[in-house]
Amino acid sequence: MELRLTFAEISELIEKKAGRALPIGYGGPHTVRVSYDVNVLFKSASVGIDLTVEQIEGSDIYLSFNGGAGIDFMIRQAINMAKSRPGGEFIELLDGNRILLALGRAQQAGSLLDHIALRDIRFDEQYVIIEFEPRTL
Repeated sequence: MELRLTFAEISELIEKKAGRALPIGYGGPHTVRVSYDVNVLFKSASVGIDLTVEQIEGSDIYLSFNGGAGIDFMIRQAINMAKSRPGGEFIELLDGNRILLALGRAQQAGSLLDHIALRDIRFDEQYVIIEFEPRTL
């Protein structure tokens, strides 16, 4: 089974929840590009990062990121700050610019993952495509 979400739908959801727009676009079959506007010396600049779905093991999703040394530092700081907020318990920073999303640690996602098994997360020009199958009862 597949669930398809457009990049626009995901960007809209992030903006509603975080109050900040994050444009998302296609970067490859398992890679998505995320942009973020930052103010530097009274000037706005757009910085980007590539997030790649490396593998899925049970309820754990392993991502890698690449955006250059400055961006990598900012991502590490943002993840460390997120760990002290609600939902931060399922994000773990790993060596080598990798991130673990341990969805089983999040109550709502854990409940959902009791009923489905994630198989793949991939991207095309418009969509995030989440493949899953129902677990047997």
